[in-house]
Order: sequence, then C-alpha cells, then structure tokens
Amino acid sequence: MASSSASSAAATPAEPLRRNRVLSSKLYLDVPGSKAPVVYSPAYDIAFLGIEKLHPFDSSKWGRICKFLTKEGHLEKNRVVEPLEASKEDLLVVHSESYLNSLKSSLKVASIVEVPPVALIPNWLVQQKLLYPFRKQVGGSILSAKLALERGWAINIGGGFHHCSAEEGGGFCAYADISLCIQFAFVRLNISRVMIIDLDAHQGNGHEKDFANDGRVYTLDIYNAGIYPFDHVAKQYIDQKVELLSGTKTDDYLDQLDNALKVAQNRFQPQLIVYNAGTDILDGDPLGRLKKLSSWDHCVKA
Repeated sequence: MASSSASSAAATPAEPLRRNRVLSSKLYLDVPGSKAPVVYSPAYDIAFLGIEKLHPFDSSKWGRICKFLTKEGHLEKNRVVEPLEASKEDLLVVHSESYLNSLKSSLKVASIVEVPPVALIPNWLVQQKLLYPFRKQVGGSILSAKLALERGWAINIGGGFHHCSAEEGGGFCAYADISLCIQFAFVRLNISRVMIIDLDAHQGNGHEKDFANDGRVYTLDIYNAGIYPFDHVAKQYIDQKVELLSGTKTDDYLDQLDNALKVAQNRFQPQLIVYNAGTDILDGDPLGRLKKLSSWDHCVKA
C-alpha cells in the first residue's frame, strides 16, 4: 500500500451517501453487559442439499467452533451476541449496485463459491441457503468492531471473507465484510487508523484492493505465496507482506510472525486491529499447505 496521510483520503462524490448509509444502519446493536463480546448465529452454517460438501471449505465449522467453546466451558450459550443480517443498504456502503445485482445470477454465485452445481439452483434458493448466511456473518463482523472498541476485544465466529472486494467476489467470499467493518468503524466509531492482520494461509486480496493507497489502513498479510489467489495487483497495496513457502512448520511460522508483528508495531499505531484468523494454516488443511501444528501455539508462546 502506498504511504499516504489520513487526510489524503479525500471525500469522493459518493462519500456523503456512504456516510448516510452507515449512520442509518441498524447493525450497531446496543449489547448489554451481560453478553460476552462473542458474535455468532446458528444461521452462519451453510447446509445446502449436500452441495456445500463439494468444496473443501468447511461451511459448517462456525457452529462446531461455538459448540466446542460452550462444551469446554469457555463460553455460555446465552451470553453469545446474535447479529442482524446486513441489508442491501448496508452492503452498498462498499459494494456497487451492479455487483449486488450480479449475485441474482446463480451462475455468478457458483463461480464465487467454486461449486458449479449451484448454477443450476433457482436463485431465490441460493439467496436463502447460501447468501443469507453470508449476510448474517457480515452483520457479525461489523458489530464486532463496535464491541471491540467498547470491551477491548471481540470475536465474530464467522466472516473473514478476505477474497471479496467492492466489485469482485471469489474464493468462497461473496461479500467484503472486512472492508465493510472498517468503513462502518471510520464513521460510527470516529477512528482513522486501522490495522489488518491477516493470518489466513491465502493472500487477502479483497481488502487490499479496497484500501489501496488509503493511509488510514495498514495491512500485514502473512500467506503462502504458492497458492490461490496469485493476485499480483493486490500485492502492491500490502504495507507489510510475509510470503511463506508450502510446508512451513510451526517454529519457522511463529518466528516470522513474531518478527512481523514487531515491525508493524513500530510502523503504525492503530486505534482498531482487525485480525483475520485462518485455521487453514494448520497441518492437514487441504488448501493452506502449511504445517503449523496448533492454532494455540502462538498464544502459549506469548
């Protein structure tokens, strides 16, 4: 990302409309103190006539994560925050009308989620069974930023659709929830410095394009350079990238992560950090091709 000051993000003709949409949104719920800053809905999980199993992406992992947390005593079910679904007006804060209209084509959605049989499904069913869960997760990501500023931290058990930009979806990502989360935070939380730490095994090309040359956003992206999306245009907008080799193991991964975080801390002082946690860095994941043994290693090491 080219260096620029926050003031250089000059308002475009569309900026007042974007601001009005953010201010009129209902996604920033007032969450009582009795609730934990953990956002989830059973509607996140995608069950689509078994078709979802044709893609290696686990589209029911969000529910299993929540069940694990409650079973292990880390989270009480009645303390979980349920988000609202992102409306069309919410999505237009980042996405264009033409892009959202393109999702009315089942063929277009099939190409984004990389499941060809979806093209044969009536679009009303695609909207209900596939895109609705995505829109609920978008609502969760947006709400999580508000909770993080209020409580010091927050987790959305879902979202992280980092391959989707304002005008283009892909890689099982139909909506740009990270970009939306940050644009809402700029307006509603009155902040101007956001750091994205993207540790998914794949390059986060969607948000990188959306915040190209925007000095308000600093991106640290650590990813396997030998796998999808090979987006060389988006790479030029990454402030700090660490390109890993397939087969990178735990100790090497953690050393590179620790060094990268130290550099980022010295370069940028964020008011909000958006951390995209990718489980596909773990050994055995069919897509990430890395060899990290445990997602908890870094927490223990710290």
